[in-house]
Amino acid sequence: MKSEREVQARIMLALGRGLSRVFRNNVGVLPDATGRPIRYGLCTGSSDLIGWTSQTITPDMVGKQVAVFTAVEVKNNKGRPTAEQTAFLTAVTNAGGIAGVCRSTEEALALTDRLV
Repeated sequence: MKSEREVQARIMLALGRGLSRVFRNNVGVLPDATGRPIRYGLCTGSSDLIGWTSQTITPDMVGKQVAVFTAVEVKNNKGRPTAEQTAFLTAVTNAGGIAGVCRSTEEALALTDRLV
């Protein structure tokens, strides 16, 4: 079984060859020099990979491109998204973005091709 890290690296490479650009989103908390907690990343539950997918708009805007927010939660075959991760994916989808859980490059490519 591939590690989640390996799946993530393969997905990033595969999506980068198409209309999507995704970036690693590290989320967590670490103490600063005084011991005060510093939070980093978008928010609790935000996806492993975030970025955009280019889409060509309807006939009245022919030739223009828009960037559709894209969130990919990467899991290996056994991994399951947390409630916070599911809520983030739902929020992105409800706002018109592209979001989902992917366990392979094929799933990630299928996810980002939905609007094409």
